[in-house]
Amino acid sequence: MDFSLPSDVEETRLKIRAFVNERILPLESQPESYDAHENINEDVLSGLRRQAKAVGLWALSMPKERGGGGFGTVGMAACYEEMNRSIFGPLVFNAAAPDDGNMVALNKVATEAQKDKWLQPIIDGDVRSAIVMTEPHPGGGSDPAGMMKTTAEKKGDKWVIHGRKWFITGAEGASHYLLAARTSTEPRRELTTFMFHKDQPGWRIIRRIPIMGPEEHGGHCEMEFDGLEIPDEDRLFEVGRGMKVVQTRLGTARLTHCMRWLGMAKRALEIADEYVAEREAFGSKLKDRESVQLLQGDAALNIMIGRLLVMQAAWKLDQGEFAKNEVSAAKVHVADTLFQAIDTSIQLCGAKGYSKDTLLEWMYRYARQAKLVDGASEVHKMVLARAFQKEGLDFWSWG
Repeated sequence: MDFSLPSDVEETRLKIRAFVNERILPLESQPESYDAHENINEDVLSGLRRQAKAVGLWALSMPKERGGGGFGTVGMAACYEEMNRSIFGPLVFNAAAPDDGNMVALNKVATEAQKDKWLQPIIDGDVRSAIVMTEPHPGGGSDPAGMMKTTAEKKGDKWVIHGRKWFITGAEGASHYLLAARTSTEPRRELTTFMFHKDQPGWRIIRRIPIMGPEEHGGHCEMEFDGLEIPDEDRLFEVGRGMKVVQTRLGTARLTHCMRWLGMAKRALEIADEYVAEREAFGSKLKDRESVQLLQGDAALNIMIGRLLVMQAAWKLDQGEFAKNEVSAAKVHVADTLFQAIDTSIQLCGAKGYSKDTLLEWMYRYARQAKLVDGASEVHKMVLARAFQKEGLDFWSWG
């Protein structure tokens, strides 16, 4: 098993590390870098994005002919981890959710005409996007096919949408939306996916839902659809094959979350390590105390495990496999690891870690969502359990 990175990926990874160190990390300590929702200020972001484009560190997951980096999933894993050593990083390089997942899905399932219309502006950074799936109870959540209430009814050459969605990440700032709606009650053919633009009538944002942590640009919104008309030409893939589009998107998107979270977990340990290396108590540096080393070692170990799980899943995706079990395993473990690494770092930094003098409290509030987004940890454990029940010892096959 060869864990060395291709030379172009390694070169890019090191460029990203230098860019993050030199151009992004210094901005995190400047209050004017933040907007009202604790994310990067749009003016600051625009300047950094121009710089990232200029040095070829842009939209690495997208084809080179469309202005991206042409990287496979393994390359993305190595580079996204480096990007998220800064809380601002993924947005700067056009590698943040939900745009990154939407770009991957559109690149795989859209027609060339649809890519020109819906995908290219996202790649170029001219617009942002959102995926519109989750619904209030009793609608679709972890079981979208079985529970989705939003409907799309065919009338002539258009589809008419009625329903309600919520916790739609980035909805308030998006221009392009990927929407899943029910078009049938036939098992495995219930859903169809569509694209629509913010200026089309027949829908509205009801509210921006307040959340515990810092917010993505555009927030997490509740939306209502009351007769939105979508031309059939903006339907993605076949009628009734919406879950294929959704799974095509989510398989990679779940893993890219893990890639980024590993970068944040590493950064948390970096912050704490700087503190314990300088702080003295009872006649010695904190870094020399066994209790401190045990905490650091445990968190570092779990990050190592997470990286192996992510790379295994990334490699399988690059081989054309679904890697369902591997992605679920990575999602559960890395979500827990992110929270542990930040919690450990706050403990090591003491009151300073709990204050806003470091980024740790920002990260701590952000990290709680990791066990929920793109499938709660319990759902992914169910996936693993069912696979084990079906496969037995072959569940651990090297093949």
